[in-house]
Amino acid sequence: MTELKIKRVGIVTGGGDCPGLNAVIRAVAKAAMDWHDATVIGIEDGFEGFVEGRMHEISNKEVSGILSQGGTILGTSNKGDPFHYPEEKLDGSIQIVDESERVVRNYRRWSLDAIIAIGGDGTMHISEQLSSLGLNIVGVPKTIDNDLAGTDLTFGHDSALFVATEAIDRLHTTASSHHRIMVIEVMGRYAGWIALGAGLAGGADVILIPEIPFKWESIHKKVKERSLRGKRFSIVCVAEGAKPADGEIVVKAIDQKQTDARRLGGIGEVVANRIKEDTGLETRVTVLGHLQRGGSPTPFDRNLSTKFGFKACELASKGIFGVMVALQGNTIRYVSLKEATAKQKLVPPNCQEIQAARAVGTSFGDE
Repeated sequence: MTELKIKRVGIVTGGGDCPGLNAVIRAVAKAAMDWHDATVIGIEDGFEGFVEGRMHEISNKEVSGILSQGGTILGTSNKGDPFHYPEEKLDGSIQIVDESERVVRNYRRWSLDAIIAIGGDGTMHISEQLSSLGLNIVGVPKTIDNDLAGTDLTFGHDSALFVATEAIDRLHTTASSHHRIMVIEVMGRYAGWIALGAGLAGGADVILIPEIPFKWESIHKKVKERSLRGKRFSIVCVAEGAKPADGEIVVKAIDQKQTDARRLGGIGEVVANRIKEDTGLETRVTVLGHLQRGGSPTPFDRNLSTKFGFKACELASKGIFGVMVALQGNTIRYVSLKEATAKQKLVPPNCQEIQAARAVGTSFGDE
């Protein structure tokens, strides 16, 4: 396919931050500048900056030395959905309005030939909608939750797994020293990939994920059995979106400025208190929170991000838009934004990781 002359390429990072964002920005910018002699425009603070018209031209110097840096040099926001934009009134109330036309105007005003949109499920949904309005968009899948369909892995997930697994390793030593039940709450609103991966790698005794509603008596049975066998501590790894079979997810706060107004968090405390009350065993809780999003990306995520960024720029140069780059097997390919957002990639209840965990004695609180 003949390559196009792309003169101006925009980059936007949407949603929450995670390790590897700067590696993608670097790859896109360097490929666009060095291979296509293109001008690269950095849109500031995600789609919020796109709506409000905030951007700057990225220099080669700006993207030098950022491969290993966490976060994003462009800033980001998970409150800037142009189709669901929060507008604060004089009385302090929030009104949700459609500001997508402002994005289209800014895209044209900046004379952009293409946009590389880096983000998770929300960003890909926004990108698909903007694509239907005539914007040339290529998506890059980012989320520590690894819940985007169409790609085997999203960048940022491996780094979050590393942090969560190391935390479990550290909790093992203090749990065994003090003979306690240690509950660790990790991220994972609706998909339990982090809890499953870190729990399996860290040897958690109980793993609780959103896809498998749990029973209190099953958790209690597991920790009491371990105690009776002389194993005087247990590790419980719980995703923030996990819920009991007879209950609902725990909502920490409501933020109307976000597309999904529910801010989850607190299930770790609920689980720890219930275990202590019902078994009498000493229990503590640790909530990792945004620690999972911070810091340097792992080597795997640096490499994946670089390959994603290069491929996104290549697709733009070939005029292939309305797509998302994706890892399938060992190859970087692409899928349509429609396919990428058609469904959320959840943990299959009988996947190989769960089978392996059950085989080594891990409980998912459902038996």
